[in-house]
Amino acid sequence: MSLAIRTEHLTKIYGGKVIAVNDMSLQVPAGSIYGLLGPNGAGKTTTLRLLLGLQTPTAGKAEVFGHACGVNATGVRGMIGFLPTHPTLPGHLRPVEYLELLGKVCRLPAEVRKPRLTSLLRAVGLLDATDQRIDTFSTGMRTRLGIAASLMADPPLLLWDEPTAGLDPAARRFTLDLIRDLGKTRTILVATHILSDIDQICDHVGVMYEGRMIFSGPMREMKRRLQRDEYILEVEGPPETLSAAAQRADQLPDVTARAADQHTLVVQVAEGASRAAALAKVLELVDVGGLTLHSVQSARNDTEHAYLQLLQEDQAHGFRRFEYEKRHGADAGPGDSAS
Repeated sequence: MSLAIRTEHLTKIYGGKVIAVNDMSLQVPAGSIYGLLGPNGAGKTTTLRLLLGLQTPTAGKAEVFGHACGVNATGVRGMIGFLPTHPTLPGHLRPVEYLELLGKVCRLPAEVRKPRLTSLLRAVGLLDATDQRIDTFSTGMRTRLGIAASLMADPPLLLWDEPTAGLDPAARRFTLDLIRDLGKTRTILVATHILSDIDQICDHVGVMYEGRMIFSGPMREMKRRLQRDEYILEVEGPPETLSAAAQRADQLPDVTARAADQHTLVVQVAEGASRAAALAKVLELVDVGGLTLHSVQSARNDTEHAYLQLLQEDQAHGFRRFEYEKRHGADAGPGDSAS
């Protein structure tokens, strides 16, 4: 498997006190759209800055397309298009002037630079704003211009940090669609804490928590490892009727059931049991009990559940993982000791 990004035991400690990235080993396949997921403060932005060579690691190493990252690795930075959160742009310039300046910094000849910046402004929907100063732009317009800037050198790798932060629904949809389209020809790493973004666009995912990578792999693998055969039934009827139906369903073989609220029945099917057969019996009880069924939703492979369960496992097994790695070596893969 060809890798766009590889890190080994990457660690960053600030002032000998704050551990921002903790012994992280990461592999991002070339051609993937990789979601780096984690709560604010998990270490996502620091990881990107280490890949860009904007900071020096305390320990470990990082590579982009087989080339070592570092402060002096200008060749590596030339392969990366970076979009920071809420990009700070020169407000006194207009979009064409800004992209023209970037093209010159990247040493693009005029015959390449000028048609490319025009194409990029069209692609991000800013052609109508070319006569405006950047300091008049909305958050969404600034993000679009930042996207164009990250593509000016036509890099094979994009590192985008919280690209949908602060965007309205229309701008967010535009950005996600663009990532999906760009992912056909580039490797993209998207750092975000927004679960729905990852679920929509990414084929690989890494979950960071307190500076540590607690899972890394295909999206389908994260969901498969943590899948639960659970169904949410939205019903209507008297609360006592729903409660009675939940009690009867809970007595069925291979079924656990509970009333979550006055209109919701949550049903979980035991591993290995026939989901269709178990659910059919529950639906029969709902019908016989006089409840009106409005919808049935499957919670199986739910991304939010998988993410939260990973965080809970890491919290519960942190010390056990430390002891495991002392015995077996720190090369154990993310999540190996928590399962």
